[in-house]
Amino acid sequence: MNVSETDFKLVCQGIMSERSRGIFYGDNPLDHATPTVLAQLSLSSLLSALTQYILTPLGESAFISMLLVGFALGPTLWGDNNSFLSKVYSAKSINVSSTFAFFGCILYLFLLGIKLDLGMVKRAGRKAVVIGFLTFIFPITLNLIVAEILTTNMEMEPYLHDCVPYIAVFQSVTTFHVIVCLVADLKLINSELGQLAISSSMISGTCSWSLTCFFLLIDRDETHDLISLILIFAILLVIIIFFLLRPLMTWMTGKTSEGKQVKETYVISIFIMLLGCAFLSEVFGHHVLFGAVALGMAVPHGPPLGSALVNKIESFVSSILLPSYFVFSVAGVNILSIHSKTVTVVSIFGVSSFIGKLLGGMLPALYFNIPPVEAFSLGLVMSCQGVSDVLLMQHGKFLSLLDTQIYSIMVINMLFLSGTFTPIIKLLYNPSKKLLEVTNPTAKTPMCCYVVHLLQLTGSLIPLLVHHEPGKSAKFHAKDSSHIINAFRLYEQECNGNVVVNLFTSISPFSTIHEEVCRLAAEKSTSLVIIPFHKQWRLHGIENIAEARSVNRHILQKAPCSVGILVNRGTSSASKNNNLYDIGIFFAHGSDDREALAYGLRMAKHSKVAVTVIHLIDLARTSQDFHEMELDNDIITEYKIQSAGKRQHSYRQESVNDCVDLIRLITSVENSFDLILVGRSYGSCSPLFEGLTEWSEFPELGFMGDMLTSSDSQCQVSVLVVQQQISRA
Repeated sequence: MNVSETDFKLVCQGIMSERSRGIFYGDNPLDHATPTVLAQLSLSSLLSALTQYILTPLGESAFISMLLVGFALGPTLWGDNNSFLSKVYSAKSINVSSTFAFFGCILYLFLLGIKLDLGMVKRAGRKAVVIGFLTFIFPITLNLIVAEILTTNMEMEPYLHDCVPYIAVFQSVTTFHVIVCLVADLKLINSELGQLAISSSMISGTCSWSLTCFFLLIDRDETHDLISLILIFAILLVIIIFFLLRPLMTWMTGKTSEGKQVKETYVISIFIMLLGCAFLSEVFGHHVLFGAVALGMAVPHGPPLGSALVNKIESFVSSILLPSYFVFSVAGVNILSIHSKTVTVVSIFGVSSFIGKLLGGMLPALYFNIPPVEAFSLGLVMSCQGVSDVLLMQHGKFLSLLDTQIYSIMVINMLFLSGTFTPIIKLLYNPSKKLLEVTNPTAKTPMCCYVVHLLQLTGSLIPLLVHHEPGKSAKFHAKDSSHIINAFRLYEQECNGNVVVNLFTSISPFSTIHEEVCRLAAEKSTSLVIIPFHKQWRLHGIENIAEARSVNRHILQKAPCSVGILVNRGTSSASKNNNLYDIGIFFAHGSDDREALAYGLRMAKHSKVAVTVIHLIDLARTSQDFHEMELDNDIITEYKIQSAGKRQHSYRQESVNDCVDLIRLITSVENSFDLILVGRSYGSCSPLFEGLTEWSEFPELGFMGDMLTSSDSQCQVSVLVVQQQISRA
């Protein structure tokens, strides 16, 4: 692959015609622009998909796979001796192809901007702010100290000596785009670690990029007046985007009815805005991606507009265009041309920036009583690099702040460090076991779990229930079930016999799949069925799965045992400053509340769990069922006895007159826990919930669950709604 020629000026080259007449006319398709670009896109996307397929089980991210493909197609592996690659990636095709690939990168970062919720900066608690600020301060401070030591005490070539400050700054940058992509690839986006990493990276990324932009501006040879002019026009572009284009996009959102598709004219209008903002960014002397990312952040978060834009082009951009960009990014990297002293200097900065980011993430996390393994995982996440870092290094190379050799070493270091960290993170941190873990399985009270993955039956009329027995190969193995199977098998091994997991995949029509669940629950004499709520909190917004809601309703009606609906937001208390898993239980009265508290009693036996029971005293309740009252008092007494002398558990009574008092109470404490347990129904004798029925958005969750989950709720933590059921087995 002779792409390294892009480092030199081409004095004269032939113009490639657009199309080929075909091989039967004697034309070589690779001598023409259109087939050459198509061949490049096909080759890079195919190899990236294959590499990702191989590396995904090892925990590697898509970024590492694409970077490896770039190396595989570059001069590092083949030199200039591969005639096929030299023809596909000929020097005269580079200008057209690299522009096309770079446009894919513009779209990719625009989509990332859409997925980012700027509200996370406002909602970031003290923990995220401290971690974000320190992951910015530690690496830049450490790198500048190292730069001073190296330039003073080490002999180096003049050009390398001049590049040292830029290497120090570029290596210390943390970008939120990279962290968001990483936690999404590792499927940690809804975990405590993922949420904390994203919030922290919003802080550190803003600081890092502000410093870098300022550093690049003041180092230019232009006058202060010209620099001021560039800054003024950058601010002007931001004002145009957020105060002119964002209100226009908000208007588009308002004009789109709920459940309806976004008009095609709106989508096209936003893509025209994207092209215009990228163009103005380049015209005003900034990187072309500045306008694209800013516009992406200005797009209203989530559905309908943000989700529609992401769904339209994300797969094409991520799978087709982006791999081609990495091929051209790594094209100039040639290990054979690197000098040892340059490797030493650049690698020292790579290691020092890693240490700074690791300590900046770990130390404050430990201070906030985050467990050491999670703190270390957080530090590793904050240390990873990605697409934005490659772009920054390329820009430094474009401005002649870095040469090809330094750029090559930085990319290789990035590949080595990030490629090493991601499998370690996946190995160390497993958020899927949280709810099972706090259920407190022990040798004396072991737990047996029947995990059923529900899949829609397509292309067949015969439903299938597959039991994934350990050590045996199933007759049918769904690709979508593999990560679920692996996660629960790993959890079973870690529990050392305290938990037995039986894994199933049920493939049935969604109209009848609940019957399979209820039949299995009756057959296995299960005590509790936990089903996921139909609203799923995704990176780009909230996703509604209508079929899942219908399945949940049928299970609630027909299950032979108690049922829990888990509203999994994957987040924890923003104000949490300890390493306990905080569970809040709202107890009013009735069988469902007793079932929720009974589950909480088991959780309270776990040494790392803190349970708070808030007993709601209904002052307006007139009719009394003395038998029910006696049962309520019995379980409350049992909780008091069990929690006596344990300071992490608490019980308090709250008197409420009506639903207004109830709502006020819930909103005041709803974000103080990691998980909230509530009962589903309270019968018809409670005036406390009168007036709430007509406002209910999700009746299957009951009054309390609906309040904590509705679109008007500010609750950000997970909720488990429990319904007690008399066995019909």
